[in-house]
Amino acid sequence: MNPLKILIIEDELITANDIQETLQKAGHQITAIAQSCKEALSSLKHTLPDLALIDIILEDSSVDGIATAKALLAQQQMPIIYLTANSEIPTVRRATETYPAAYLLKPFRHKELAIQVELAYYNYHASQETGINPFTAESLFLPFEGGHVRITKQDVLYIEAEGAYVRVFESDRNRLFTMNLGYIMQFFATPNFYRLSRSYLINFNYVERVERNQLFFRGQDLKLSFPEPQYKEIMQRLAVIKTPH
Repeated sequence: MNPLKILIIEDELITANDIQETLQKAGHQITAIAQSCKEALSSLKHTLPDLALIDIILEDSSVDGIATAKALLAQQQMPIIYLTANSEIPTVRRATETYPAAYLLKPFRHKELAIQVELAYYNYHASQETGINPFTAESLFLPFEGGHVRITKQDVLYIEAEGAYVRVFESDRNRLFTMNLGYIMQFFATPNFYRLSRSYLINFNYVERVERNQLFFRGQDLKLSFPEPQYKEIMQRLAVIKTPH
């Protein structure tokens, strides 16, 4: 891939410098490091980036990373990549309004970050050419064994993180794909999908039974464990009928 011009929007300078060093080692050029929306917009006057890598939480900015992305896109269309510690589904849903090319989670692995940036840039331009919006499409075609295979979103029971990969579980099979959970989950931002932990994105439509720290899936001999403090939040997402007193 040709070197990319990348704008970094990150208010933690140690993290920003780490990202810069990682991407420069991969052969890319950093156009600027901005700590706020104002600095990001100002940087466009000097060099237009090929993409922007944005943290969502910006303590030194009047607006957060999502609003900053919207302001950038109003000036110049480009792929947006979020690199953030925030994995809450409501935040992901807000982020999808900017149609990001990727949603990556901190802490990041250096080699994985460079790979995901290049994949996101490629996928962004591929989707622009087809005119199909992967955020609203019922099915996705994911890269697999030299080609692309169809995944119907509502057929997915859950997705499990395996480092720089994800394993997608359907009722009759599971397959391993070269992308991380933070990246793929942005395309599953409907209310029935829920981030169970850093390792799992589940489809509530297939949950048959809930215990204090375990979920059981319909028609499957499997169960997923989760931290017990998350039990209350999970029950709030389900139509629960309580025993009358």
